[in-house]
Amino acid sequence: MTKAEYEKFAGVYALMLTPYHDDLTVNYDAYAAYTEFQTATGAGHLFAVCGTSEMAELTLDEREKLAALTVKHANGTPVVATANLEPSWFAQVDEVKRMSQTGVDGLVFVTKGMHDDPERQFTYLSELAQYTELPLLLYEFPGIQPHKMEADVYKKLVDTGRFVGIKDTTSNMHDICEKIDIQGNSNVLQANVPLLLKAWIAGARGVMATPTSCGAQLFQKMWDEFKAGNLEEAEKTNWCINHLDNAIDSGFNVSAKYLVQLQGISGMKPINRGKRTIGEARMQSLRTYYDWAKSNGLAY
Repeated sequence: MTKAEYEKFAGVYALMLTPYHDDLTVNYDAYAAYTEFQTATGAGHLFAVCGTSEMAELTLDEREKLAALTVKHANGTPVVATANLEPSWFAQVDEVKRMSQTGVDGLVFVTKGMHDDPERQFTYLSELAQYTELPLLLYEFPGIQPHKMEADVYKKLVDTGRFVGIKDTTSNMHDICEKIDIQGNSNVLQANVPLLLKAWIAGARGVMATPTSCGAQLFQKMWDEFKAGNLEEAEKTNWCINHLDNAIDSGFNVSAKYLVQLQGISGMKPINRGKRTIGEARMQSLRTYYDWAKSNGLAY
């Protein structure tokens, strides 16, 4: 894989939320508007069907439709989507084929809880890769434990020429740097906000983090500043991003949905299928953050 090919998958990924009607059916009209909202942030990529999207709570038909809808309303922004959530091998093969036909630019494979068996993890992922011609990213999805991937397994997968990146969720610099040291023709994409700038300085090549679901414009701003070598400005933006991360931490992802609603996507109700809710005090706290961010040009 050439440098130009894998570098297409570096940068900021805006994670997608799933809006619901009051009966918890997917609100596809609101999702279309939200996709356009995310595209307008300037983020380099959209990550549909992810943990933030509540992918484990969605049916395959819903996931497939959301991926296709993201592509339709992305205005040319590259889209990736998770494609191996079904329980059985044969169902996953079918899932990979179906998601490959949605128009996405790449597929994401979760590590499927095989951390304790590295050889099985490598074999599983490399064999599943044979059922699509699309570029592939890996995702240490905490929803299926144990979810991590050793650096040597990651290197073996990158060396196959099929895998262009990984969403690292280890949340410690030792493990992050182990992957960075061997990333080669791929991109270590960081999920942990407090360590984000430190990881970029160490050599990570992008971000897939939960606050991008409601503030991707901040992450793109920081990435542009970092790539331009303006670390002083990147550190200031990093400070704002950490405030956003803290603001939504309690009550995520409903808290993120409420911030999106405040930014004009009325169909993004603060509800999810996990029955999580936020109370009046948390809403007031989020409104306070939003008022501050908007007054400083950091939110819509």
